[in-house]
Amino acid sequence: MISTAFQQVRSIAADVFGVAEDAITPDSSTENLENWDSIQHLNFVLALEERFGFQLSPEEMDEMRTIGQAAEIVDRRVVRT
Repeated sequence: MISTAFQQVRSIAADVFGVAEDAITPDSSTENLENWDSIQHLNFVLALEERFGFQLSPEEMDEMRTIGQAAEIVDRRVVRT
């Protein structure tokens, strides 16, 4: 089952990285998303922070190596807030 957080993170990632939403999987990463570079990573982080209303720590930003990991972080943060 795909979590609501994953669906929202996938939508944001598709917009930021300029790819079709259905091309984004939990395993999507810098290895298989051509537009995911360091600048786009920061744009992705900022878009997540804006959408979910919290600030990510540097450790959380570094931990986001796949879309699935980003969704897990969002899930944890949404539960805490």
